[in-house]
Amino acid sequence: MAGIYLHIPFCSTRCIYCDFYSTTWREKSIAYIQALINEIQWRASYLETEGRLPSIETVYIGGGTPSLLKTNLLQDLFDAILRTYPIAENAEITLETNPDDLSGQKILELKQWPINRLSMGIQTFDNEKLRLLHRRHCGEQAIEAVRACQEAGFDNISIDLIYGLPGQTLHEWEKDIAQATSLHVQNLSAYALIYEEHTRLWEMRSKHLVEEANDELSLNMFDLLIDRLQSAGFEHYEISTFALPGFRSRHNTSYWKGIPYLGCGPSAHSFDGKNRQWNLPDLNLYINKVGKCRRSEDFIHASWIRKEELTIQEQYNECIITALRTSEGLDLHKLRLRFGDKLYAYCLQSAAPYIKRRLLEISHKKEQTAEGLLHLTRQGLFLSDGIMSDLLYVED
Repeated sequence: MAGIYLHIPFCSTRCIYCDFYSTTWREKSIAYIQALINEIQWRASYLETEGRLPSIETVYIGGGTPSLLKTNLLQDLFDAILRTYPIAENAEITLETNPDDLSGQKILELKQWPINRLSMGIQTFDNEKLRLLHRRHCGEQAIEAVRACQEAGFDNISIDLIYGLPGQTLHEWEKDIAQATSLHVQNLSAYALIYEEHTRLWEMRSKHLVEEANDELSLNMFDLLIDRLQSAGFEHYEISTFALPGFRSRHNTSYWKGIPYLGCGPSAHSFDGKNRQWNLPDLNLYINKVGKCRRSEDFIHASWIRKEELTIQEQYNECIITALRTSEGLDLHKLRLRFGDKLYAYCLQSAAPYIKRRLLEISHKKEQTAEGLLHLTRQGLFLSDGIMSDLLYVED
């Protein structure tokens, strides 16, 4: 099993909180898609094992705002994917969208391609907060977009929400959750607002134009989110993500399980199971260099690609960070087999204080080996960053 991530860096406007690599230079979209197709074709060997490409189980087209792409460019993109890779019959193929891009005509166009999952950036249904964030849609558009996609036959829709917005109350957040669950979507991700350096939001806070939500309010919001979504039948399968049974994001789950994937586009990351690669976040460089590639060898020592060979300790640390994000947690038997007794013992020793405080626990299921599964408790979820940091292996 392997996955492919394609980065579409174009946005109509920049949201004040976003630090993902994106640009408003949409006039370069034609040249960019041609360069992206080159990378799709000539980097297929990255995923090869024993000279063969594995079946591609997930394709995720993210951004940026992929739903901005014109019909012919999306068609070119899918043609390149389908002629280059063995796509599994039941593959999960996701497109990130914005509500204001989803006109009736656009939705009909999306149904022409093998897209079977939509990920919609709603963030909030509160119009005042949407204007503050510089989102292009209003709450009513978001509701209408979800319903229109459902009526067109899309039955796997994920939406993103943000909480802890400037001035947001617990009651306002409760209304957002209630509106989201009433739409009967299959997956929901909710993130606490982060004030990333070099964003407009960071600057606004430094000038006291907005005030950051305090920790107590943010924790109450997260607590409310868990209660409401679990009551609505959602499984809390990753710290920030919930899904109805059978609708977990297979693509994101593959990241947390350390499954190899190829990332194409500026700023996109790739992982082969042991080592990482990533493209520099530079649209002009990408178009000028990748657009001229005509063979796979051009990517072996490419100046626009950075590479990192992970040590066994770094692989262990990545395993800790990704596995503990999930509800299943860390399989201690697999940890021991992969990393040996020393790192296994280090993990248990580091976890012991948190197990004592009931922030971590080891559960045992019939199908599991004696070592069990190490995972965060409900209380531990609120302190996950600090807990995971203390379990990381640091050289003396």
